[in-house]
Amino acid sequence: MSEFLIGEAMLGKDSEVAHIDLMMGDKTGPVGLAFSNALVNLSKGHTPILGLIRPNLMPKPAVVIVPKVTIQNLDDANKIFGPAQSAVAKAVADCVEDGTIPMDKLDDWVIIAGVFIHPDAKDERRIYKFNYSATRLAIKRAMQKYPSFNKLMEEKDRAKHPVSSVRMPRLWRPPYIQIALDNPSVSGAINIIKQAPHSDRIIWEAGTPLVKKYGVEVVKELRKEAKDAFFVADLKTLDVGKVEVDMAFEADADAAVCSGLAAVDSIDKFLLEADRMGIYGVVDMMNVPDPLAVLQSLKQQPRVVIIHRGIDMEGSVVKTQWEVIADIKEMYKDVRPKVLCAVAGGLVPEKVPDAVSNGADILIVGRYITQSQDVERSIRNFINIMPGDSDADLMRVHSDDDDKGEKLS
Repeated sequence: MSEFLIGEAMLGKDSEVAHIDLMMGDKTGPVGLAFSNALVNLSKGHTPILGLIRPNLMPKPAVVIVPKVTIQNLDDANKIFGPAQSAVAKAVADCVEDGTIPMDKLDDWVIIAGVFIHPDAKDERRIYKFNYSATRLAIKRAMQKYPSFNKLMEEKDRAKHPVSSVRMPRLWRPPYIQIALDNPSVSGAINIIKQAPHSDRIIWEAGTPLVKKYGVEVVKELRKEAKDAFFVADLKTLDVGKVEVDMAFEADADAAVCSGLAAVDSIDKFLLEADRMGIYGVVDMMNVPDPLAVLQSLKQQPRVVIIHRGIDMEGSVVKTQWEVIADIKEMYKDVRPKVLCAVAGGLVPEKVPDAVSNGADILIVGRYITQSQDVERSIRNFINIMPGDSDADLMRVHSDDDDKGEKLS
């Protein structure tokens, strides 16, 4: 079986930033075929060239450089044919010298490097330096099959792309506090959001009264005040679940709530559509006599289950919130991503340790915060005693030397 290795690295800053997309593998395999095609199928503005340490001296394995930005003039061409060409080639040679590329693969492998050179790049030394380092790192990552599964799972929901203004929030490190904005006043809800501390622990809920008065589109208005926050549309859906999920999705909600009192078929359709649209499907078990029986009857799996206070099971056996949570966690113990359990009903900060220790992932709080004279302090009364960091994840944009358990350099 032929080798097909892939690596990527972005290093540097300003207009000289370097971004390398790299493939490496056997001459007789798909990489070799792509290498040959690159050299004979030329396109205007993206002409591939062999990497050269200097004219008449190419590295082994041979590397072909493909410009990712259209070359418009000779100045652009000189940046590719000069510093970028030699930097990429030198990085390949150095990876052979330090043992990253096996010696027995020098004549068997070829490399394809997609190279990004910004049209405004001016400093040739920085172009060379950044492209050399990025190529070397991309090769190391390709050889190590970076990232590992654990690394990917750790980073995928906390990462923010430096060139993108959008971050899709996910609930990747509970516990969270979910603040229910039930007062049917948009201005009142916005005022509460403005007073809140900036924390990744906060989930905002467009409560049912707010949604009923203004429609699910109210989520768009709330998001203007916290664009990267996680927003839940508490629709309490009982019927036509697919339609209401689509409405929540269009309103830019990250999660939609269905009532556990709905018909099983309606809940299944709701959860299926939520999964299809890439948002969280939440089942609220308020007034549901036996939440476990409902969950066991479903074909689809919720992302979050909400449990309220104590529950009278089958009219005779009373189970606390915590016992029900333990049963739900056991039911879904092999499911990935894991099903989260939320608790609601009269929560105050003093109950946080007990809730978290008993498996609650989300604490839903309403009046304690929304009717407080000091909203920020009321919120901090909760998040400051939750396990883990209380505020925004400051390591979201980080350098690779922060990686845990990853050998990168």
